[in-house]
Amino acid sequence: MKLDTLRDAILYFSDPVRCREYMVANRWPNGVECPRCGSQDVLFLEKYNRWHCRAKHPAPQFTLKTGTVMEDSAVGLEKWLPAFWLLANCKNGISSYELRRALGVTQKSAWFMLHRIRLAMNMEPRVKMGGPEGGAVESDETFVGGNPKNMHKSRRLAIQKKRSEIADWKASHRHSDKVPVMGLLDRENRQVRARVVPNVKRETLQNEILEQVECGSKVYTDQASGYYDLAAREYIHETVTHVQEYVRGEVHTNGLENFWSLLKRTLRGTYVAVEPFHLEGYVAEQVFRFNNRATRDNPLNDADRFALAVSQISGKRLTFAELTGKVGETREPF
Repeated sequence: MKLDTLRDAILYFSDPVRCREYMVANRWPNGVECPRCGSQDVLFLEKYNRWHCRAKHPAPQFTLKTGTVMEDSAVGLEKWLPAFWLLANCKNGISSYELRRALGVTQKSAWFMLHRIRLAMNMEPRVKMGGPEGGAVESDETFVGGNPKNMHKSRRLAIQKKRSEIADWKASHRHSDKVPVMGLLDRENRQVRARVVPNVKRETLQNEILEQVECGSKVYTDQASGYYDLAAREYIHETVTHVQEYVRGEVHTNGLENFWSLLKRTLRGTYVAVEPFHLEGYVAEQVFRFNNRATRDNPLNDADRFALAVSQISGKRLTFAELTGKVGETREPF
């Protein structure tokens, strides 16, 4: 069956056998393998909907969820797969409350599911951007944080007090209460890479460029001090002064500005409040949708994005303790 819409996906994956067949074909195209030892000498136990590995090692039985972001989840695949479809294809994301109503799970479970799917969407870059014969690269940074007028009075007063104690705050600490995010856009293939960074100091920004961009590439930035003397790192560096202009020929960062607007529209409109501890996942989600959007040269559809997200579930694990920052904590005795 061809999956074109969310309705098609819901109807198709309502059958557990179809869910299993789809996941096996997607995860093990060359035959089912044991996720613990890699052996294909396995036996399917239909009564228990799991496989048994004939190799001798601890825990020989495994399911479709073993070794994936869905491991140890009590939620069935008939709910997991539509959740993947929704997050991969809703342009402004989907909140845990909306997913709760759509799937019939608790809000806590929906929130945990969405974070696990974001982990699957996080793709590690394989090659560097730009290159002497490639396209130019834009580099820019933004700051993510709440608007003081929307905060609780006590928090707003605490921020105002903090700012008043900093000398010349407007000149050097305008975003001291926000989280910096750095992004790079390759104009040749229209792909974005973005991540949360600890600060926007020169060392941090230029190390990111050195790690992600080929030497000899054209790098376009604004006049932030963090990019000072980038040409000495073997890059062709040109800047645009936003006080005077936003575009000078090919020199601009408007491609990344577009991505920042999409990211912040999603954070403000759908997710409303995002903790800095979890921001990396939300950035990865937006990067995934942006890099796999439908374009003239890359006509991806909803089914393609869904299949790509599902194909990246293996070898990744996120526990609730890790998600909530409570690894190693023990409960107090009653």
